[in-house]
Amino acid sequence: MRIGAHVRTEGDPIGFAEQLGAEVIQMFVVDPQSWDKPQPHPQAAEILASPIDVVVHSSYQINVASLNNRLRMPSRNAVAQQAKAAADLGAFGLVVHGGHVRSDAERDTGIDNWRKLFDRQQDKGGFAVPILIENTAGGNHAMARHFDSIARLWDAVGDYGAGFCLDTCHAWAGGEELVGVVERIKAITGRIDLVHLNSSRDEFDSGADRHANFADGTIDPQLLAEVCRTAGAPVILETPADGVADDLAYLRETLG
Repeated sequence: MRIGAHVRTEGDPIGFAEQLGAEVIQMFVVDPQSWDKPQPHPQAAEILASPIDVVVHSSYQINVASLNNRLRMPSRNAVAQQAKAAADLGAFGLVVHGGHVRSDAERDTGIDNWRKLFDRQQDKGGFAVPILIENTAGGNHAMARHFDSIARLWDAVGDYGAGFCLDTCHAWAGGEELVGVVERIKAITGRIDLVHLNSSRDEFDSGADRHANFADGTIDPQLLAEVCRTAGAPVILETPADGVADDLAYLRETLG
């Protein structure tokens, strides 16, 4: 089991990881609020040479499900570009949020837009790293908030080798119970490739994506540890920076 955290010191990701004692890190390859094209990372050689595993999180505005061409087409391009940048760093995947549509009437088209993302890239030789679709916390028309929606999405993309990232805060805030969550999501996707192990500042089914440290959140830390123990996947903490070292220490002590 490899446990680590999201990098908040973009200039020295490996130094950040070593300071925390992390075995895996998550990082961005662009400003997460931008449509910028990734540039070569100045510490690429160090990242590639390190035994610390790397996963890349895509920029936040990506929404490949959208029916709006001015959003969907740049999103498709950004996924391909950021997957290539992730591969250049030796990353094992690119995390992409499930996205959303504007109404229930658009849901089937949104799912098909996800299928087209993989289908069209397959004609270009596929993505440079696996695409790990992440469940999301809010929205009435989200592609990956509720597990029944994820099941419909997986019927469309599972055969393309899509991976899955389970976020515990998002599941909790999205109204999905965490007891038995690993078994439930694996029954749908057949896999969990990454866990974002986060507590929540808000109550169950709030729809709010606000992460908390284990000691301060509304999710029982022992339940989070159980997800970590049973998922069989690398674990990334995206909890607030001031408490992330304590969160890592809790997991190491609890998991032995």
